[in-house]
Amino acid sequence: MHRARTVKPPSMLRLAAAALAGTAIEFYDFFIYGTAAALVLGPLFFPTFSPLAGTLAAFGTFGVGFVARPLGSVLFGHIGDRHGRRPVLVASLLLTGASTVAVGCVPTYASIGTAAPVLLLVLRFLQGLGLGGEWGGAVLLTAEHAPPDRRGLWSSFPQIGPALGFVLANGVMLALSAMLTDAQFASWGWRVPFWGAGVLAAAGLWLRSSLAESPRFLEMREHARVPLVEVVRGHWRLVLLTAGALSVGYALFYAVTTWSLAYATERLGVSRTVMLAIIMAAVVVKGALTPLVAVLSDRYGRRPLCLAGCAGAAAWMFPMIALLSTGEPLLMFLGFLVALIAFVTMFAVIAAYLPELYEPRVRCTGAAVGYNLGGVLGGALTPIVATAIADQSGRVPWGVAAYLTGIALLSLGCFALLPETRFVKVAVVEPATS
Repeated sequence: MHRARTVKPPSMLRLAAAALAGTAIEFYDFFIYGTAAALVLGPLFFPTFSPLAGTLAAFGTFGVGFVARPLGSVLFGHIGDRHGRRPVLVASLLLTGASTVAVGCVPTYASIGTAAPVLLLVLRFLQGLGLGGEWGGAVLLTAEHAPPDRRGLWSSFPQIGPALGFVLANGVMLALSAMLTDAQFASWGWRVPFWGAGVLAAAGLWLRSSLAESPRFLEMREHARVPLVEVVRGHWRLVLLTAGALSVGYALFYAVTTWSLAYATERLGVSRTVMLAIIMAAVVVKGALTPLVAVLSDRYGRRPLCLAGCAGAAAWMFPMIALLSTGEPLLMFLGFLVALIAFVTMFAVIAAYLPELYEPRVRCTGAAVGYNLGGVLGGALTPIVATAIADQSGRVPWGVAAYLTGIALLSLGCFALLPETRFVKVAVVEPATS
């Protein structure tokens, strides 16, 4: 039995900034792999495959990270619900950072044969395991500290982190791509961003070392003994609905940032420098819009914005693919930008929405598992499925548009079945049970 304790609330700005910085670092680690998979990992680690098969294999190792994320949610969610949100932030950052640096040190297939892709697979799994714990800890620490009327705004700060991590990861790749020859980039240049993750992880650990524990966790008189069991028994329907609802966001984001990068450079002949710049510009706008959309959720509710984002995504997938297929930078940018605006309309509010859906004693596990299962459905499969569909298509891969539209409609149905939660009191602690 834990006694109720009280702590002096920290500055929300400082807490939100620390959560944002941590998620930015961890998503930098995760995204740098996706960019490398689209550009160089296929020929370096799967050279005996055809170009298409090599890209599919590289995206397969990319997808393993998403499969590991729900397992990380279970592992770190147990820690978060039993021992506090703060330990999760430190342990997950350490695991993700160390495995990312190790990816940059793996010899290629030419040096150690089949051991190379195996090591790549293991390290990608560890990356996903760490990231699976990161989101829940960072989001809950801000959501459970935030005042009720500004919970959407403050909880959105960790959601800006992925955009910053993506821009940082791709900015490094873009700079290296511009400065190095193709041979230099394939030989050692692609490794530099992975090594840089070590410096970022050390900075993140220092920043998070002084964070205060969530007051909601400290106030709970009793914690779930086995959080996953309670989630499966009492919240399985909610987990499945949230996973299905979030799958469109993952599918949209990775169709734009990972699949389109490989498709445009390999099939349309667009230079990787141009593609990286276009995608980065669209993601910068997405990140800037995140807190603005979150403020709207504090006024109008979480669910209406999520429904609007899903409907917008469903309506835009065919135009986006048509614009991508032109190979014209400005038109591709327009297609990506509108898609990411639909994305942010949903995902800017998710950091407040999911904690409000789950009761405090299993909140870390339930919210994180639902969030990361959506990543398996939308993020892990989309680059692989889209690549395979595009290879069987003509000049314009309409099949990819149909696939993405189908996911958007699935998510729309799931969001329609979820309740509104804007007035839920996250500060309320469930009574102790025997």
